[in-house]
Amino acid sequence: MSLKRLGIRLVIAVLALATLAVGGAWVYATFINDAAEEFEVADLDERLDASAEQPSEEPQDTEPEVATQDGTAGTDVTQPDETAQSEDATEVDDGTQLWITTEGSEVGYRVSEVLFGIDTEGVGRTEDVTGSVTLDDTTMTEAEFTVDVASMKSDDGRRDGQFRGRIMETQIFPTASFALTSPIDLGVTATEGAILDTTISGELTMHGVTNPVSFEIAAKIEGNRLGVIGTIPVTFVDYDIVDPSITGITVKPEGVIEFVLVFIRQ
Repeated sequence: MSLKRLGIRLVIAVLALATLAVGGAWVYATFINDAAEEFEVADLDERLDASAEQPSEEPQDTEPEVATQDGTAGTDVTQPDETAQSEDATEVDDGTQLWITTEGSEVGYRVSEVLFGIDTEGVGRTEDVTGSVTLDDTTMTEAEFTVDVASMKSDDGRRDGQFRGRIMETQIFPTASFALTSPIDLGVTATEGAILDTTISGELTMHGVTNPVSFEIAAKIEGNRLGVIGTIPVTFVDYDIVDPSITGITVKPEGVIEFVLVFIRQ
């Protein structure tokens, strides 16, 4: 076989492999990739409704039984301490409310990928999140949440392995967290039916690095639950995160953390 023919065959083989790669990427991006959709207000409504439907475990009021003179059981009719009643009556509610995360909370990441020239997305999510919000009248005085980064899962185990390993190094940095850095006046009190859109600022700690962040949230109170939804833009290099790209897959240098948080009042 001449060198010319061999060269032609090699070119054809390379082109065929490239075609298969691009075709496979298109099939994956179009039919196989099952990345979760972006969180929307409808998701917040759905989670608030689902949380409100959970049965409450309120303690039952019972009156202690005491022995009567004839030896039979009766109801304790001890008169309440009038002094204690008087002290309780003088207490003033300072308006402070503590809310903690409950079922329905979820945090994740979203990045844009180019798979052999085909645009797609990588999305990971976890419900392993804890947090709290403190409200004082119309002011949010404290807010924080912490995420178990290693528990995030996408639609592809290979991506998850890369994410937990060389990208996020979860064995060294197992969690990520956000904390409000200064109180913010929301303009509304935390009452049933309250709705607001606002911008909050704080510090995001991820991969062992802490940076100031500012982002928009939407919040509402429904069924005695406080729901908050939002996204936090992230640039990987700002958190000493290596380029997530690998051969054939290019990941954009920035992404977002997206969250839906559901809180119950304590």
